[in-house]
Amino acid sequence: MVSKDFAPLTFEELDPERRPSLRLAILPVVALVGFLGVGSAVLELDPHVPLLWSIVAVAAVGRYGIGLPWEDLSDGVARGLNMGLQALLIIFTIYALIATWVSAGTIPALMYYGLGLLSPAVFLPAAALLAAVVAFSIGSSWTTVGTLGVAFVGIGSGLGVPAPMTVGAVLSGAYAGDKQSPLSDTTNLAAGVTNTDLYDHIRAMRAGTVAAFGVAVLAYAALGLRAAGGAPPGRVAEIQTALAGTYDLSPLVFLPLLATFGLALRGYPALPSLVAGVFAGVGTSIAVQGRSFVDAWGAFMYGTSPETGTDLVNELLASGGLTGSAWTITVVVAALALGGLLERTGVLAVLAHHLSKSVSGVGGLVAGTGAAAAVTNALTAQQYMSIVVPGLTLRNLYDEYGLDSTDLSRAVEAAGTPTGALIPWHAGGVYMATVTGVATLSYAPYYFFGFLSPLVLFAMAATGWQLTRSGDATGVAGAAD
Repeated sequence: MVSKDFAPLTFEELDPERRPSLRLAILPVVALVGFLGVGSAVLELDPHVPLLWSIVAVAAVGRYGIGLPWEDLSDGVARGLNMGLQALLIIFTIYALIATWVSAGTIPALMYYGLGLLSPAVFLPAAALLAAVVAFSIGSSWTTVGTLGVAFVGIGSGLGVPAPMTVGAVLSGAYAGDKQSPLSDTTNLAAGVTNTDLYDHIRAMRAGTVAAFGVAVLAYAALGLRAAGGAPPGRVAEIQTALAGTYDLSPLVFLPLLATFGLALRGYPALPSLVAGVFAGVGTSIAVQGRSFVDAWGAFMYGTSPETGTDLVNELLASGGLTGSAWTITVVVAALALGGLLERTGVLAVLAHHLSKSVSGVGGLVAGTGAAAAVTNALTAQQYMSIVVPGLTLRNLYDEYGLDSTDLSRAVEAAGTPTGALIPWHAGGVYMATVTGVATLSYAPYYFFGFLSPLVLFAMAATGWQLTRSGDATGVAGAAD
């Protein structure tokens, strides 16, 4: 989604006369945390408002504390938006795709047959494993959650499984599969910015990913046993009857799914694959469900509000279409602008520089890299910055400690890619919450992989497990060296 050639400003590139001190660099970070904490947790405002306050605070520090001209600050905003442009386009497209797939009967059919095949006891681990397989196959966690994830929420609701649990399981599988896929944009980006061979990077991540995801699946199996029997008697039959009475559920309704995933499997990027899915959804709505040309494209634009005779099904299949993405898009635009300002003012460069000066030993370096990736995720609200900033800033330190580049590439992705969905104002967190209909802080306790992936990384840093000396094939380096 973003060019691996993007290079954030480094400490050395900053004009010494306009380079913020550590104290000044910390000021906008404190303001950001304070505004988001008070605005969201205390005042219960939508994230737009505290993000605007944070943008103003960072711009004020940049203009009056550092002395940057307004043109430089504007350039920072533009850089942030440009870096996240394709993510914005995907959000637009996913909202439209969900609406056209509901109208076409694709998502209703997935719900109908899924309710017949799955039981509450196995649903959560099955959802995680299926999401992992799909994300690995197509290389996109966002596409997996925005398509199959939406259907899984409906299936889980019918089986009596709480929606936050379902979303947590789907996210765990989607991000675990994405991290191991050679088609993934973040996997390629992590390899690119660290000068690591792509398949060496994937192999280096495998042990940690399998360990974290394996524990997560076991936890979902335990949750599934608790959820068994939670559905009221007759609910599954009621939902299936409502779906079958409203939609033609013939095998033809799966054409949009086949078109989207088929193109992704053939190596097409996420955006054209999703656009093809939109057109296939509109075509299926017309050909199979008998909707008019205008009505089919009306669903694309304004969403769906089916009347199935069952309130639960109506709520599950209600969608906003292209226009319904406005709330999400505006949050992401504000977050990207904020991240661009933090980069352009030199705040990120100064913080990364002082981090590199404070690390001691191999274990401290790897753990510090993971912490830097997670913090950058929170500050910039985009997973690309969480990979690029520490990946480029700390690369020379790994050479000095004699570590292989795979140790760096694994650290930035293990802690950078999965943690974004845990942050309410992050592009990933906002996206996952709005497409699934479950708030970030509601699904976060069940998104086990998001916590376990960085924790396994920190365990590697502490023990030296899987750390590799440059040119060493044994995969071991002393954590206390």
